[in-house]
Amino acid sequence: MQCMFSPIKQHVCLSFHVLQERVLRWMKPMTTSLVLGTLADLTKGKAELLAENALLRHQLIILQRQVKRPVYRKTDRLLLVLLARMVRTWKQTLLLVQPETLLRWHRELFRVFWKHKSKTNARKPRLSLETITLIKGNGSK
Repeated sequence: MQCMFSPIKQHVCLSFHVLQERVLRWMKPMTTSLVLGTLADLTKGKAELLAENALLRHQLIILQRQVKRPVYRKTDRLLLVLLARMVRTWKQTLLLVQPETLLRWHRELFRVFWKHKSKTNARKPRLSLETITLIKGNGSK
């Protein structure tokens, strides 16, 4: 019985190996030529191409500001996160930062946004003092 399952097991393992290689090849960023890159750009919409160009241009601006290691301001981080959201192939477009770094910045901005959005406005009471007194007075009767 064991000798019957051995070839089947080898065939299944080989099939999984081939499938894994194809998936990895499919997921790997393409190092295309100028012609193939231009053909791929033809499938993108105008808005996405503009966002991708803006993302690349902003990275160049950051690089031109300093000589050594780039320093990212809060506005740089915000702009990179917003532009990356608009580009389907944002991971291949990033040249200065790792995709994980951009995702971390996105999570931080998301936390700050919702912290600010959910903050109660303690300076302005929602109800006047008279209204609160009337409610308390009517509720005790």
